[in-house]
Formats: sequence, C-alpha cells, structure tokens
Amino acid sequence: MTFNSLDYSPTPSPTHAVILLHGWGANAQDLASLAPYLDFPQIKFIFPNAPHPHPFSSEGRMWYDLDTGEHLETTSAQLKDWVRSLPEEINLPLEKIILGGFSQGGAMTLEVGHDLPLAGLLCLSGYLHPNLSFDVKDQKPIMVIHGTQDPVVPLTEAQKVKAQLDQATWPLDYHELSMAHEISPRALSLIQDFIQARCD
Repeated sequence: MTFNSLDYSPTPSPTHAVILLHGWGANAQDLASLAPYLDFPQIKFIFPNAPHPHPFSSEGRMWYDLDTGEHLETTSAQLKDWVRSLPEEINLPLEKIILGGFSQGGAMTLEVGHDLPLAGLLCLSGYLHPNLSFDVKDQKPIMVIHGTQDPVVPLTEAQKVKAQLDQATWPLDYHELSMAHEISPRALSLIQDFIQARCD
C-alpha cells in the first residue's frame, strides 16, 4: 500500500530521511509545518496521511479507531510494508531512516518501528499499545518526549514506555517537559539534536 504523503526535500540527493506520523484527528499538514524549522538541508522529510477518515472532522485522519481499536492491526501491517518499501523508492536504506510520530502517531511509531532496522525512533506525546514489548536484539536509539501537563495522553503513558525500554536496555533519550499536548520550542530543539546525532 502507498500512503498519500507530503514530502519536503531541500536537496535532490538526501543523505537521510525522517518520517513523521501525525496524531488522531490531524493530517499530514499538521507536522509538515515543522520541517523548515528543523532546518536539515540534507534530509528528506516524509509526512504520510493516515488512511482512515476521522469521525468528527472532515479534514482529520486517524490510523485506527481510538475507542474500538478497529483498523489497528491492518494499518500497522500496511504502514510497516510501506516503510520497508521506501529504500527502493527514495534510494536510502532503512538504517538511514528515522521514524517518529506525535500522540497516536507516536504509538504507531513504536508499533511499526520497534523491530525494523531504522536509524532511530521518536515518540512525541505518545503511548504504548497493549501487548507490545521491546526485544533486546532490536535495540536502536529512541527519544521519548512528553508534557508533564498533557491533558490528552497522561504522563504515566510515557513512563510506561520508559519502563519497557529500560527493561530491554534500549538507548533511550527520555524527557518530561513542562508543556501540554504539544511540541514546544524546547521539544523541537531536542528533536533537532536527536536527528542530528543520528545523521552524523
């Protein structure tokens, strides 16, 4: 399956790629506005739209139904296949691709990316799906950022992710920031540092 996406590539020959998955009820445009601020001339940014329409917003999309979990398994499989197909399309190996996401997109990042040989993962204001566990053999750098005043996804959800990753001894860069359900300037700066470290 091919996902409808917005791409931002300052160069025709990028050295790395970053995929960012939007949250429940948003769309690709929501995170695409971050690309110019992240300011990486050598990186291709890809912002896919979730495949399912949001029930309460004509422009919003969702990766799966939050109430019932419908579409989670199917969308996860489709998204993983799509990520696996990207190296042929963009001429970069998985090892030079970072996968990240915000809120439901952060949960999908963990679901889809935990066992792929990616350059790293970014979970922003996200959470862990039930029954998902991390294996020591799949270790890769990961950054988790969450707001201490998040009214949508409680901070305890990020702490659950941290506990799982610590148990699997993954290289974790974990941050609890004084913010709500958002990407603050401080969070953006941390994301920049994480991407830069993966692309050196």
